[in-house]
Amino acid sequence: MDTMPPRHAASAEPAPPAAVAASAREVAKVYGSGDTAVHALRGVSIDFPTGEFTAIMGPSGSGKSTLMHCLAGLDTPTSGTVRIGDIDLTDLGDKAMTELRRDRIGFVFQSFNLVPTLTARENITLPCDIAGRDVDTAWMDAVVTRLGLTDRLDHRPSELSGGQQQRVACARALVGRPAIIFGDEPTGNLDSRSSGEVLSILRAATDEFSQTVVIVTHDPRAASYADRVVFLADGRIVNELRHPDADGVFEVMRHLDDAVGPAGTDEGR
Repeated sequence: MDTMPPRHAASAEPAPPAAVAASAREVAKVYGSGDTAVHALRGVSIDFPTGEFTAIMGPSGSGKSTLMHCLAGLDTPTSGTVRIGDIDLTDLGDKAMTELRRDRIGFVFQSFNLVPTLTARENITLPCDIAGRDVDTAWMDAVVTRLGLTDRLDHRPSELSGGQQQRVACARALVGRPAIIFGDEPTGNLDSRSSGEVLSILRAATDEFSQTVVIVTHDPRAASYADRVVFLADGRIVNELRHPDADGVFEVMRHLDDAVGPAGTDEGR
């Protein structure tokens, strides 16, 4: 773990703790039972401060996607608690969970998940339309302009490049002003140029729009855009870097196999 420099006696009082957009407490996730049980998460506790960009990394089978899915309400922990802001997801019914995901959470997936029969504009406003909420047109104009989509709004996904489709997905996540944006390998299907564009947009979502962003990625370059990188191995958090660069992330990833049990033991996924 990174350590902070020592405080001097004459330093100012520490700032109050930042608000937390999402958190997990002793979260475990087990698939199956008995000899076939797979322990995907093993007592994970973590906070995601408001207005911070976090990347989650780890070897294949480390539990990183399972953690994000539990945080986003797409999967249910076997034990422990998950909160979005002050809302405990543990006891939410299906209707309340659906409303929370719609109103408080934005998603950017590897596969874009755009509706092919809708224009870019209609895809962007779809969550608001489903919720019956008016779109804040000034905010949408600001987001669309920042993402360079102004002249592509009347095009359908098939008429857009991969990078443009992912920018539409980012706009859709931002326009509803969610409490937190989750990205599941958001650059996994993109070339290096489009990947850089999307990562810059997610970085801007934090820096310019004060959004909280959490992505799962296997790419050290993608992780270097974040404020911090959290590393998982075998269903546990094993390291963290703040103000990362790609070389530093790669160096930590090189040694993560040391934290993973030998073949045949329980592993996350």
